[in-house]
Amino acid sequence: MQLMMYIGNDHIESVSLDKERISKPGYLGTFKRNLKMKYKDLISQHGSPADFIVVNLNISANKSSVKENETVNTNPNYQQL
Repeated sequence: MQLMMYIGNDHIESVSLDKERISKPGYLGTFKRNLKMKYKDLISQHGSPADFIVVNLNISANKSSVKENETVNTNPNYQQL
């Protein structure tokens, strides 16, 4: 699984995640804080906040798996249509 950071429509960076630790409090937040600090100049230049998504890119050998490319949006303001 990976945490992907976007600013606008631009993919900035991806970080590999331990699937077993994603549900632990603060695990994702640590990565998000570090990425925001690393790219604070880019974020301020763009004028909009960074967006983050968690993506499972592992492809299953079982082709009937629906969760092959499951995504989880970590943005608290996200509303699914």
